[in-house]
Amino acid sequence: MNQQGYVAAPPYSQSQPGMGGFSPGFGQPASAPLYRHYGDISPSSSAPQSAMLKTSVPFGPAAPMGSPPPSTHQFNQANLQNGPSSTAQQSNRYPSSPPSYSSYYHPSQASYPNSSPPSSTAQLVNQLSNMQVNSYGPNNAPSLPPPPLSSGLQPSLQGPPPPSQHAALPSGPPVSPPPANNLNSHFPPPSLPPGARQEGIHGSSPLNANLQQQLSNQPSGPGFPPQYGNFAPPMAGAQLSYPGGLPSGPAQLAGPQQKKLDPDSIPSPIQVIENDKVSRGGQIYATNIRGQVPPLVTTDCVIQDQGHASPRYIRCTAYCFPSSADMAKQAQIPLAAIIKPFANVLPKETPLYLVNHGETGPIRCNRCKAYMCPFMQFIEGGRKYQCGFCNCVNDVPPFYFQHLDHIGRRIDHYERPELSLGSYEYVATLDYCKNNKLPQPPAYIFMIDVSYSNIKSGLVKLICEELKTVLDRLPREEQEESSIIRVGFVTYNKVLHFFNVKSNLAQPQMMVVTDVSEVFVPLLDGFLVNFQESRSVINNLLDQIPEMFADTNESETVFAPIIQAGMEALKAAECAGKLFIFHSSLPTAEAPGKLKNRDDRKLVNTEKEKTLFQPQTNIYETLAKDCVANGCSVDLFLFPSQYVDVASMGLITTHTGGTLYKYNNFQVHSDSHQFLNDLRKDIEKQLGFDAIMRVRTSTGFRATDFLGAIYMNNTTDVEMAAVDCDKAVTVEFKHDDKLNEDSGALIQCAVLYTSMSGQRRLRIHNLGLNCSSQLVDVYKSCETDALINFFAKSAYKAILSQPLKTVREILVNQTARMLACYRRNCASPSAVSQLILPDSMKVLPVYMNCLLKSCMLAGKPEISTDERAFHRQLVMAMDVAGTQFLFYPQLLPIHSMDVNADVFPKAVRCSEDRLSEGGLFLLANGIHMFLWLGVSAPPELIQGIFNVPSFAHVSTEATILPEVENPYSSKLRAMIDHLQSKSPYSMKILIVKQSEQPEMVFKQFLVEDKSVYGGASYVDFLCCVHKEICQLLN
Repeated sequence: MNQQGYVAAPPYSQSQPGMGGFSPGFGQPASAPLYRHYGDISPSSSAPQSAMLKTSVPFGPAAPMGSPPPSTHQFNQANLQNGPSSTAQQSNRYPSSPPSYSSYYHPSQASYPNSSPPSSTAQLVNQLSNMQVNSYGPNNAPSLPPPPLSSGLQPSLQGPPPPSQHAALPSGPPVSPPPANNLNSHFPPPSLPPGARQEGIHGSSPLNANLQQQLSNQPSGPGFPPQYGNFAPPMAGAQLSYPGGLPSGPAQLAGPQQKKLDPDSIPSPIQVIENDKVSRGGQIYATNIRGQVPPLVTTDCVIQDQGHASPRYIRCTAYCFPSSADMAKQAQIPLAAIIKPFANVLPKETPLYLVNHGETGPIRCNRCKAYMCPFMQFIEGGRKYQCGFCNCVNDVPPFYFQHLDHIGRRIDHYERPELSLGSYEYVATLDYCKNNKLPQPPAYIFMIDVSYSNIKSGLVKLICEELKTVLDRLPREEQEESSIIRVGFVTYNKVLHFFNVKSNLAQPQMMVVTDVSEVFVPLLDGFLVNFQESRSVINNLLDQIPEMFADTNESETVFAPIIQAGMEALKAAECAGKLFIFHSSLPTAEAPGKLKNRDDRKLVNTEKEKTLFQPQTNIYETLAKDCVANGCSVDLFLFPSQYVDVASMGLITTHTGGTLYKYNNFQVHSDSHQFLNDLRKDIEKQLGFDAIMRVRTSTGFRATDFLGAIYMNNTTDVEMAAVDCDKAVTVEFKHDDKLNEDSGALIQCAVLYTSMSGQRRLRIHNLGLNCSSQLVDVYKSCETDALINFFAKSAYKAILSQPLKTVREILVNQTARMLACYRRNCASPSAVSQLILPDSMKVLPVYMNCLLKSCMLAGKPEISTDERAFHRQLVMAMDVAGTQFLFYPQLLPIHSMDVNADVFPKAVRCSEDRLSEGGLFLLANGIHMFLWLGVSAPPELIQGIFNVPSFAHVSTEATILPEVENPYSSKLRAMIDHLQSKSPYSMKILIVKQSEQPEMVFKQFLVEDKSVYGGASYVDFLCCVHKEICQLLN
C-alpha cells in the first residue's frame, strides 16, 4: 500500500468541456474531446487485466477493452507500478497552466506499487484502508499542517477538537452485500445506531482498521451501470467505488463469501440532518451577518430579516466566494444562487413591506440601475450615496434626504425597509408598465378536454363539481374581501366551445369555433367574469357540461389551438392570467401542434436519445414565446393512459412558469383525492403575473447562466408569464475580475410583476457573501443541498444537447475534482489512500449517487420516456428543499412512533437493511408516498391504522387511510399531512406488503442500495469517487 505522506500534485490537466458554469458549460458542444471519467473501460472480473486503463464506470454500459485513444493519457502497466513512464506523458497530464473552470478530465488510475492488476476493487481496498472524513477550520492552513498523530488519525482542521472528532468510526459487524435486485430511490438516510454516531462525523475521522479487512474481501467487477433517480440532502461521508457491475454481472459471485464495508461507518445524511436540527432547530436565525451559512433546509427555524435576504428566498452553493477566477477554477465548486422570489414565509415571520415613493418611483443607481438597499453607503452628510454594486456616487433626491448619525448611518435607517431589510417591495410607476398603462386584474381560464375517454371515465364530471366550490378560494390580497381575478370557461375536443356566462343571463351560451388552424375568440363581453357576480350562471354551466357531451364519440383532440385561444382571450382583455388545461391524450387531430407517437426506447443510451426530450415541432416553442410576451401562464393537468409526448406538450408549461401535473391511468375512485388536492392547492397559490427578473452583482463577478422554468429573450432578463411560491431559478456566477475581501460579493435580485390585485410592483432581495483568498474558507461555507440542486438542473439541461453518458461522467468527474482540490490544498498531509472529505460536503457523494440514479439519468429503456420528461420538468423548477426531498426520500419507522409525544419518529437511512419484518415504514419524496408493511407487523398497530384484524386483511388497493378514532391512526395521518405540506404536489399513498410484487417499485426509492436499473449503492459509489480522487492526486 502506498503510505507516502501527503504530496501536493501539480494543477489539473488542461480544460475540458464543463458543466454548468465552467467554461464551455454543460449546454454547449465541447470544442475539445471530453476526457471520459468512467464508462469507457469496464474491466471484467473474469479475465486478468494488463492495466487499469480507466476507472470502473459506475453508470453506463461497459465499453470494450482495447487501447485507449491518445487523448485520455492512460497509464500502461508500468505506469501503474512506477508512475508515469515518461516525462512527456507527465507534462501532458499536468500542464503548468491552471485548468479552466470547466475542466472535467479524469486522470488515469493512481499508482499503487503493491496493487494486483486483476481486481479493480483490490486496488480500491488499498486506497480506502484509511478513509477519512475531514473537517476544515481556521487553524488548518495547508502551509502549516499540524504533525500527524501517532495514532494515525489526522487532527481536525477546526482547532482543538473534542475527543469525538478524533474517534475512529466503528465498523460494526460485517454486512453481506445486498441482494442483486435491490432498487435505489429517493429517501432520507436512516439514522445510525448509537455506537456509530460520531456527531455527524465531525473533524478528521478515518475509517478504522476493521474496515480495511472488510474492504479487502470485496468482489471485483465490471463497470458501474446507470442508476435510477433519487435526490437527497447533502450527507456526511465519502463513497466507495462500484465493485460490481449490473446486478446480473458475474463479478458479484466471484470468489468465496465476501464481506462488505459497514454502511454505518460512512457519513449518514440522516445524522447530518439531525445534528443540524439539534444545534439550530427551533431558534431564531437573524440575517445580520454577511456570508453566514444558514441552517439546512430540513431544519425548522424562524428567520428574522436584519439586512440580508432570508434563505427561504435565496440559498447559495457557497457563502464565501473565491477571490479570483484562478481559485474558482482550482476548486471547481460551482458558484450559484437558488432564488425563490415568491417563497412562502412562516406565520411567525414578518411578511414583506411595501414601499411607495409615489410618482417618483424607486430610487436607483444612475450607472448600474441597482435599487436602493442596505448596501448603499451615504456620504457627504447624507446628500450623496455610493452604490455598493458599482461604486458610483449618486445624489440623494431632495424628498429622500435625511441626516446621518455619529457612525454615518441615516437617522431613519430602521424606519425604512429598503435601508434595513434584505427583502421588500416597491410600488412601480407607469414607467414599469406595458405601454405605460396600469395593468388590469388577472384572469383564470379553465379549459376542459371533453373527448370520449374523459366523459366515460367520469373525469369531466369530477372537474365540474370541484370547480363549483374551489372558485370560492381564488387567491386575493390580504386586504381584499374577495378575489378580483376573473374567470372564463372553454371545452374542447376537435373543436373549441366558448361560453358566455355574463351575470344577467338566465342560461350560459355556447359558441363553437371549428376553424382550429386560425383560432379566434368569438366573444369578449361575458367570457371573463367575476365569479361572485356570475355564480349562478357558472354553476348552471358546470352542471350542464357533463350532460352536454354525454353522448360524444369524438376521441381525437387538439392542443396547441387551445393555448392559442386562451392567450388571445387574455390579450384581447388586456390582462395577464393563467390557463388551467385538463387534457388526457396525444393531440392527433388535424391542427397546428399535431403530434405523433415517437416513443422509441431503442434510442436510449444512444447519441439520438436527446431528441426524445426535445419538442417534436417548433410550434410549441413559438407559442411559448407568445404566451410569455402576453403574460399567459399555462398549468397542465395530464391524465394519460399511454404516451402523450410530455417533452412537447409540457414545453409551454415550463417556459411560462406554469406547473405540470400527471396522473397515469387515472381512475376516479382511486386517484381523485390526489388530483383534487393538487387542483385546490394550485388555484389557491399566491403568485405574480407577467414577471421579469434581473440579477445584479457587485463588481468582479456576474450572473452567466439561468436554470429553471423560465424563458429568456436575452442574456440578462428572466421572463416568467407567472411566478408562484414554489418556483425557483438557479443562477450561476462567474468571475470577471478579482473580488475584494473587504467589500465581499453582493447580489440583488429584482422581480417586476403584476400582483393579484392588478398592481405593478418590484420585489427586491439582497444578499451579501464573503470573499476569501483561502480555499479552506470557501469549502467551509459550502451548502451541499444547494450544490445538488445546481448539479441536477445543469445535468437535466445538458441532456437536451449532450449524450447521457457524457453528462454522467461530468458529474462524477466534478465531484472528484472538488474533493481532490480540498484534499490537496486544505487537508493535513496524509497517505493518498486516505479519503478525506470537507465537513460541509460529507454527504455530497451520497446525494450525487442519488442524482445519478434518478430516472432522468438512469438511461434505462424500462423507464418510460414520458416519465423521464415529466421528472425533468419538475426538477428544473424546484427549490433546494424540493430537490433534497426528492433525491433522498424520508423513511420513517411508524412502529416506533410515540403516540403521546408531539414529535414524529426520526427518519432512518434509505436502505433495505433498515427495514424489519415487525415494522411499518412510511416513505415519501415529494412525488411518491409508500406505506410498507412487514409480514410480522404488530396486529394492534395494523388494526389501529387500517381497522382490520390482521396483516392479511389489509387491502393494497386503498390510496387513502381510513379515519379510525384511535391514537395510532391520528398520529400517522398527522405525519402524512405534515409530509404533504412540504411538497407542492399531492402524494398518493401506495400500500406495499413485504415480499409481494409491488415491493419492487418501493425498493427503487431505497437510494443507498444498488438499483434494479444498475445504479450503484452508496458504499460502492464512495469507493468509485475515492478512486477518482486518488487518480487526481497521483
